[in-house]
Amino acid sequence: MASKSYPEAQRPPPAQTVLFQQKDGKTYRIPALIYISDGQTFLAFAEERSTPRDSDAKVLVMRKGSLHNGSLQWTSAQTLTSACLPDHRTMNPCPVYERKSKTIYLFFICISGNTTEYHQIAMGRNRARLCYITSADYGETWSELTDLTNSVIGDEIHNWATFAVGPGHGIQMKSGRLIIPAYVYYVHCRCFPFNFPLIVRPHALSFYSDDCGVTWQMGGKIQMKSCECEMAEIIDHADQSHLYCNARSTCGYRIEALSETSGAAFDNPHVARKLVEPRHGCQGSVLSFPVPQPLDEEEKKPTDCLTQSDSKTWLLYSHPTNKKKRKDLGVYLNKSPLNASGWSRPWIIYKGPSGYSDLTQCEERFGCLMECGEKSEIEGIAFVEFKLNDLLCS
Repeated sequence: MASKSYPEAQRPPPAQTVLFQQKDGKTYRIPALIYISDGQTFLAFAEERSTPRDSDAKVLVMRKGSLHNGSLQWTSAQTLTSACLPDHRTMNPCPVYERKSKTIYLFFICISGNTTEYHQIAMGRNRARLCYITSADYGETWSELTDLTNSVIGDEIHNWATFAVGPGHGIQMKSGRLIIPAYVYYVHCRCFPFNFPLIVRPHALSFYSDDCGVTWQMGGKIQMKSCECEMAEIIDHADQSHLYCNARSTCGYRIEALSETSGAAFDNPHVARKLVEPRHGCQGSVLSFPVPQPLDEEEKKPTDCLTQSDSKTWLLYSHPTNKKKRKDLGVYLNKSPLNASGWSRPWIIYKGPSGYSDLTQCEERFGCLMECGEKSEIEGIAFVEFKLNDLLCS
């Protein structure tokens, strides 16, 4: 049976499954999602908090999804007890899968006590640590914590008021390079002799590894003010790789940038006028995937909607679509990702309060893990699945 076509205003949102629900004095925020095709497994991560405040984050929790008789079944929530440092709270889950060693790296930050981000920025004194744990069995068991702060950031940390990874997924490029998106509040100027910060600005950047995660390095900062980010690899028709960054901002629109050096430096960042931000901004997710094969099998030639591309990959992006508040989460498609104005109008996948989200690809489908609720976006975190046809040629 042919799929039914809906006008923009009538296209129904996908069915949702709530994975984390605000109750019993606990709030769940900051979703991260990854699908591992080797194990046919979804891993959904979130922060567990004693209140909605960032300063009351406690630990990371995870639910595992797998197919049984054609139905996606989720395990109960598991606390990641090894993703902890004494007297620190754990925040910003950021998973990435390393194909060669079949290892999941789950990055996060650990922040001393209840120190807020605002306090760190105001004082110019970082209290965050760069950490990860690994799993070699698709999330069944996890390693002990590794703290990379000293070895990767080193003395540069004195210029950082604070920093964080993601939140959301990292990627592995076709070269094998692992990319962990991040951002830093950089102290550009201090008042001497008191060492008080005068100019502090946020900048997106990445941490990366070229040896399957054995060692890690720090990439270059995007020079425009940019905050929470995700990254995706764009492959052009000459098989050249471009690392794309999509970052949160407070200017009313997202910030985009490309790197021709796989994250070592980003050139010509710009404002994405088709991707709006609410007043204080919000995290968003971006995902690249191969351009699908032609749909017109009878004529054996690309259909019109598949010929409008400047690369071998397309991009998906999820984010609240309202300009004033966090609501009406939408998914955008870009069939010309090297074109700054290539974004489509969004398909609203959740009508109502909604916030942070994370995208992943599962075979011929896509998954999105999103904050959403009836009165507030912090009421829960839900999972939805959808097909590319829901977005194509609409």
